[in-house]
Amino acid sequence: MQPPVEVDVATVQAHTVRTLVVSQAVGAVGVTIGVATASLLARDISGSESMAGLAQTFQVLGTAVAAFLLARLMRARGRRVGLVTGYLLGAAGAVLAVVAGVVDSMLVLLVGAALLGATTAANSGSRYAATDLAPEESRARALSVVVWATTVGAVAGPNLTGVGASFARAAGIPELTGGFAIGAVALVVAAGWIAVRLRPDPLLLAQAAAPVAPGDAPSRSWSRFTATVREVPAVGAAVVAMACAHAAMVTVMIMTPLHMEHGGAHLEVIGLVISLHVLGMFAFSPLVGVAADRWGRSPVLVAGGVTLLVSLGLCGSAPEGSSWQIFAGLFLLGLGWSLATVAASTVIADRTPLAARTDVQGTSDMAMSLTAAGGGALAGLIVQGFGYPVLAAFAALLGLAVVVAGAATGRQVRE
Repeated sequence: MQPPVEVDVATVQAHTVRTLVVSQAVGAVGVTIGVATASLLARDISGSESMAGLAQTFQVLGTAVAAFLLARLMRARGRRVGLVTGYLLGAAGAVLAVVAGVVDSMLVLLVGAALLGATTAANSGSRYAATDLAPEESRARALSVVVWATTVGAVAGPNLTGVGASFARAAGIPELTGGFAIGAVALVVAAGWIAVRLRPDPLLLAQAAAPVAPGDAPSRSWSRFTATVREVPAVGAAVVAMACAHAAMVTVMIMTPLHMEHGGAHLEVIGLVISLHVLGMFAFSPLVGVAADRWGRSPVLVAGGVTLLVSLGLCGSAPEGSSWQIFAGLFLLGLGWSLATVAASTVIADRTPLAARTDVQGTSDMAMSLTAAGGGALAGLIVQGFGYPVLAAFAALLGLAVVVAGAATGRQVRE
């Protein structure tokens, strides 16, 4: 069954990508503006450096839960409803982070961080929304353009740390919460943009074009995921690679501000390093997408793992404070994540049947977030007990897993 003749799928696809580009740029401000200060705020509220990574850990846990729940919502109601819900939940979480700083409550901060994780889940869902109507030969490019759009807000976000601090002082709230206040506004704007502009819904249009009979797929989300992995092992390998790449990136990134602060680095310099890291994550993703379409998903995925290993070697050798190793290491950490994530996400989009698409995508993002949450939970303890270089060595094991899983994906695709 083909789409109705009055629907120009190519036009809808182009409109969808343009809409998602704007929402990603704006939403990225909301999700990244607090990255440079979240661990510092958690440390100040808790009074313990070993708990500094908990805010980011809870945000990642929130991402995991939201990824699964938003995927189910998208399956029933489409991408638009799911994305709007994710952005609004994130805005509520940012507001709670401000409240946490005001009332000095770690519990409120962790709840807010968990809700803020819904924004990351929404941004992840956006990259898949770009592939719903895209032909296979340009699917990686469509996905990567939306990932690239995050650059605008994600690079600006951490660099608004100073602006957030100034706003906080003017508003009479703790300095480290100003970024979260600005982020809440950005997330509401992103939600409104999607609500108005993402019409027609790309997923609903794809489902209408290829309806699935009730007996064609298992009835439960987890069952659809496991059935797909059994039938298409390359999907399982891609999920492992994406999860390990994300965990390696998050584990080291969240503790870098503390490593730099220990050496006397100023907040503005820390924000610059995080911005450079985010630049590596998103700015080159269109080139990554072109490479994945032209040379294949697996070689790009393996290259991502190798880049992660190089970056972690540099981070592990970086002295406290500001250094060229930390600047280069964090940039390459982001670039390795980009290579692995774009390639692995495209494998999942390529190889997953439409009937299980949102379930597999949501479950893979949940696995990615849970793995990162585990690493984040250990990060503070590792740094406190053994130091930042040992943390980088621990993350290198995850980078090695990306290389192995990427190679396995290639073999399974060829079979």
